[in-house]
Amino acid sequence: MTEASDNQIVRADGRAPDDLREVTIERGWSEHAEGSALISFGRTKVLCTASFTNGVPRWMSGSGKGWVTAEYAMLPRATNTRNDREAVKGRIGGRTHEISRLIGRSLRAVVDMKGLGENTIQIDCDVLQADGGTRTAAITGAYVAMADAIEWARGKRFIGQKTQPLIDSVAAISVGIVAGTPMLDLAYTEDSRAETDMNVVATGRGLFVEVQGTAEGAPFDRRELDALLDLALGGTASLTEIQKAVLAEARANA
Repeated sequence: MTEASDNQIVRADGRAPDDLREVTIERGWSEHAEGSALISFGRTKVLCTASFTNGVPRWMSGSGKGWVTAEYAMLPRATNTRNDREAVKGRIGGRTHEISRLIGRSLRAVVDMKGLGENTIQIDCDVLQADGGTRTAAITGAYVAMADAIEWARGKRFIGQKTQPLIDSVAAISVGIVAGTPMLDLAYTEDSRAETDMNVVATGRGLFVEVQGTAEGAPFDRRELDALLDLALGGTASLTEIQKAVLAEARANA
């Protein structure tokens, strides 16, 4: 990170502290899934697929409600060194479990389960390339994949034509304090040396779903927390607009 002549902090990749990395969402990347999106947060790339099943787990049968669940995984060479597949190790790691549950909670927060009916949406988020922010990219892309899967189900009449299972959108972003400066959407080189690291999940209306924050070095105070949350909400608002534009283009081309 360098400092410009006007004392405005400039990051290693040229961004200002409150800038997102370049975000792209490619809908329909998978030909087979009911909904899919390949999302990029800079060099971080995550493939999100949504599989729609008519029916729910046995423990939910007869409830009149649907279910949304998620799984997260990283490809062996998503990082600069190869990691063994967890399936080969014979156990799923704690980090993988934690992120899978986070994605599921985030998506369920914006779904009316009665509106979904007794149907299940299974989200799979596979990290193709990691450069920080994989869980936040996964949540943001998974929402688009889920929205497409719901529209697919509507077309097949598994969901009523006027039913609106989605009650809001959801997106997520990382924030942190690096060299004393609050920053948005941390790349790996920033995340690895952040004094404070935080992941924030918020709805399109700006309501918090989850806030995960940790002081990696010195504890942070209320003023710094407020600054990070404000920064995060600005980021999720921008991501919401990107999601809306992608989905609106889909409907226009339908």
